[in-house]
Amino acid sequence: MSKSTLFENFESTSAKAWKQKIQFELQGKDFNDQLVWNSIEGIDVKPFYHSETYTKAAAFDHRSSDWNIGHSIYVNSIEKSNAHAVDLIENGIESLVFTLPSESFSIEDLLKNIDTSSLPIYFVPLFISEKLIQMLQAFSDKNKTVFYVLQDPIGHLARSGNWYENLKSDLHTLKQTLSIGSALDGLISVDLGLFQNAGASMIQQLAYTLAHANEYLNMLGNERINCVVFKVSVGSNYFFEIAKLQALRVLWQSLTKEYALTVDCHILTQPSRRNKTIYDYNINMLRTTTECMSAILGSSDTIVNMPYDHLFHKDNEFGNRLSKNQLLILKKESYFDAVSNPTEGVYYIETLTQQLAQKALELFKDIEHKGGFLKLLKTGVIQKKIKDHAQKEQGLYDNGNEGLLGTHFQQNTSDKMKADLEIYPFIKQQPRKTLLEPIIPRRIAEGIEQKRLKDE
Repeated sequence: MSKSTLFENFESTSAKAWKQKIQFELQGKDFNDQLVWNSIEGIDVKPFYHSETYTKAAAFDHRSSDWNIGHSIYVNSIEKSNAHAVDLIENGIESLVFTLPSESFSIEDLLKNIDTSSLPIYFVPLFISEKLIQMLQAFSDKNKTVFYVLQDPIGHLARSGNWYENLKSDLHTLKQTLSIGSALDGLISVDLGLFQNAGASMIQQLAYTLAHANEYLNMLGNERINCVVFKVSVGSNYFFEIAKLQALRVLWQSLTKEYALTVDCHILTQPSRRNKTIYDYNINMLRTTTECMSAILGSSDTIVNMPYDHLFHKDNEFGNRLSKNQLLILKKESYFDAVSNPTEGVYYIETLTQQLAQKALELFKDIEHKGGFLKLLKTGVIQKKIKDHAQKEQGLYDNGNEGLLGTHFQQNTSDKMKADLEIYPFIKQQPRKTLLEPIIPRRIAEGIEQKRLKDE
């Protein structure tokens, strides 16, 4: 049977006929009360979506098949980090994310025996420095590389409450690095994950990220920006998270068009910490699997998975191997790299993408009208809005309207964790003087877990 005649024997059904059939089955009950889901994002989710009521979403330039399996390495020891990286590559890792606590290291030693021509490498410096960019530029002049340096002084301000030095100094250094690092693929980063892990809504995440990035476009003026790396965290709301990532690309495309710029939207994604737990911790693997699936279908460039025991165990080979294998199974055995855009034409996802993008754009415009992201951050407006939504979300879990398996319901009361905590799983806050209130990530299960640990 040819494809052209495959569906000819099936009559199409109108949206009106579908709704009439559903209302008949409801036997007099209200359609909206029974079947329309009112999401925390302020978006009503219908039980079905139909071509008659669908408007095609804005196109964005990306294919869901083009994604890399990444892994993060904190560079304490150059020799050990290099050995770890080489081993990861031999076992299927396609991209590396190096977190750099210091600029005093040899890039040649860190990347020894690594083919940088075919491996995207991200550097996450815990500082801002011209010296680092000079070092990476010199290496790139001699070797073919794909290097992204995730510099984000505004993100550092939001996270810590302070600039590295001050606004003028940080901006000057950032401009200098842009002029120095001509051989590097990207030198600007924006951390959407900070907002997500602190409890912001998806609309807030998108709008604040766009406003955050817009500050760089305004500050840097004519400086060359060829790429912005967006660090994204995804949660368990499967279809919404797919739509969030796609909406980010649509919004960025719209913003850069206004500046008459062509700046690549490069997305580095990892699972959220906000919904992870220390009790019944194996469930974290189920959470991260669906979150990685959302990241893939949402059009991420690189995905770094989170080990199931990340919250309470030190970095270990077993946890890392399982997290890597989750992505390998999705890519090599489930063929999540075989279709270029599997969500295209999915009315539900494309409608969510449109709604999230539109609501985020309205909030972005309001932020700009009130003075921009930095001004609202300095006055505490951004922090308050995030905390308000985080408290609203926390209330849904505390009141039993939402729940984490093994934590809010179906608890294993014999499960003991106190003796297994190799690292402290809760937020550590050290009193210090800051220019503004920092945005603090906080997990949903922290309150319950602290009580359970105390009662063990």
